Amino acid sequence: MTAVHARRHRRRRPLDPHGAGRPVRRPAALAAGTLAGALTLALLGGAAAAERPADRAADRSGTSRDQAAADAGGRVPQTSDGVVGPIAEPVAPGARTAARVTNESGFRVGPGLTYRRWEQTDARGKIRAHLLRADLGRDGLAVDYVGSDLVASLTKVKAMVRGDRGVAGVNGDFFDISDTGAPVGVGVKDGVTLHGPAQPLGWNISFVVRADGVPVIKRSPTQTTITARPGLRVTNVNGPHVIEQGIGLYTPIWGRAPGYRVLEGAPRDNVRQVVVRDGRVVSNTRTVWTDRAVEGRLLLGRGEGAERLRQELPVGTRTSVVLGTTDAPRVAISGDAELLRDGALVTNDDRELHPRTAVGVDEDTGDVLLLVVDGRQSFSRGYTQVETARLLRSLGAEDALNLDGGGSSTMVARKASGRLGVLNSPSDGYQRPVANGLAFGYAPAG
Repeated sequence: MTAVHARRHRRRRPLDPHGAGRPVRRPAALAAGTLAGALTLALLGGAAAAERPADRAADRSGTSRDQAAADAGGRVPQTSDGVVGPIAEPVAPGARTAARVTNESGFRVGPGLTYRRWEQTDARGKIRAHLLRADLGRDGLAVDYVGSDLVASLTKVKAMVRGDRGVAGVNGDFFDISDTGAPVGVGVKDGVTLHGPAQPLGWNISFVVRADGVPVIKRSPTQTTITARPGLRVTNVNGPHVIEQGIGLYTPIWGRAPGYRVLEGAPRDNVRQVVVRDGRVVSNTRTVWTDRAVEGRLLLGRGEGAERLRQELPVGTRTSVVLGTTDAPRVAISGDAELLRDGALVTNDDRELHPRTAVGVDEDTGDVLLLVVDGRQSFSRGYTQVETARLLRSLGAEDALNLDGGGSSTMVARKASGRLGVLNSPSDGYQRPVANGLAFGYAPAG
């Protein structure tokens, strides 16, 4: 576990739009750390925080990116497994009531790190929630990206956390569940960029630990430089697909050469592979390697990207391929939707119910919150994105990001016995192997 610590920092609270410039104040129950009290006050957006215009728009519209996609004749899956979730019953703003919280329990995982579990019932039904809260100002406590040894492979969350000598964690990014297993978004571990799209392709809103140790939610796209060829733009690094007209970069950490599976059926006369090794282009062909060890840097082009590779990187060209990420963070992991920004709801998706995994940042303390809400089970209906955002806000987060959900949603932590255990109820009935995750652990003394 890498020693990535957050300096305790304070930022000015967002202003209450209904209070003539007065800061929004957190209710006493929240300030005192009483979970049940905070949830009872405002889980569905009542008194715990002032409703922002975005919140009210979410109440009115009840629409989502899924609905917009459906209206356009398509659909955007909300989880890697692509399961269509049940549609939540609409709740009129005036009909929202406080949730009834029961069966609250928890334990101290380690210094600065706690776990809480509770059940609650509201107008839409029952859910069970799980929360890891980490005070990253505590000496030794760190947060890290965890994953398999190779980008294009899957591992269970408990094995990933244990392999990183962590004590708790959750699943992370969405991934190509039906083919390569590779994550869709950005991944950075120990300051090393592992995978991700370049700007402005999207899917690069990430939970980030900056170089100064402060956790934030921000865009953090990959940036790849091909020396002496500034006009060549790499669009994807170790990604499950090379976009149309784009150039994908694959490194040894991907695994075996991906071949045509990442080229999305592009005609074989419209693709190009370039291999850069030891500072030179050693190969430039229309033949694409399949199931062969990646040595050096492997560039795959489609359409215009293929033509640019053919013209600008002939065999023998002296060049190198350097990959990195905007602002050079220590840790980064992506999600599909920003939920909160400065305490206001960003999402208006209040339709599909799913098991959820999300990460939040308490800007006042620098604490990191990892949340899992069980779903697809009789005792827990799952949550919409709007509900997930409101819950995280009621728990103290100002910024939050939706991670992969559905059958991927998994939380593990070290129990009193000292052994890692699964704390939630994965909807598949067992841990699903996933692409990556976030883990807390303690750096060795000295």
